Amino acid sequence: MSTDLPMFPLGTVLFPGEVLPLQVFEPRYLAMVDHCLAQPDRLRFGVVLIARGHEVGGGDERTGVGTIARITSCRPGGGARLLIGCVGEQRIRVDEWLPDDPYPRAAVTEWPDEPSEVSAASARELTDRLAEFGGLHARWSALQGHPSWSVPVWDDLPGSDGDRGFALARSLPIGAIDRLRVLSAPGPCERVLVLCDALADVVAALRFRLADPGGAEEDV
Repeated sequence: MSTDLPMFPLGTVLFPGEVLPLQVFEPRYLAMVDHCLAQPDRLRFGVVLIARGHEVGGGDERTGVGTIARITSCRPGGGARLLIGCVGEQRIRVDEWLPDDPYPRAAVTEWPDEPSEVSAASARELTDRLAEFGGLHARWSALQGHPSWSVPVWDDLPGSDGDRGFALARSLPIGAIDRLRVLSAPGPCERVLVLCDALADVVAALRFRLADPGGAEEDV
């Protein structure tokens, strides 16, 4: 069953369980926050990725998969700004975009993971990719003088396979499109395969940077 929900299109993807700090200043989103804070059962809004366009000013093109964010804190910022803290909860599909009056809204349906089991082979492949990335990242971090990344162990991550996939994705330096692919994976098995592909791209980028450390300055 669809539920009408305030929506906040952003230039990032929010995962279930992920903490999201926001600085709100546009009048339409200030009105949205006021609506959400008016009653204890309204402290939720949907977050979707902007496929094309900008966060400020409207006129953006939005993706159809997102996550419900629950407001956990709100305090005044400088000027007419609000600083709000949120945490991702359930994954959602957008059934229909409603008029942006006075803020973006949509009819959404919660989208729980479809049943699938992560095979031993897929778990091994992911573990190998993580180990490869961890080793390369340690070398890159040493060159940059930054702390190295602590490689998580799949079996040690808490929760179900679906929870583990999201927990791992939250810690990886992958781009918005790969994050959207992770969020859009129907179930845990497919999510692990997406993570393996995304890690392969990150590993390739690290290998390129390590081959020419003077030509790449960005962090990984």
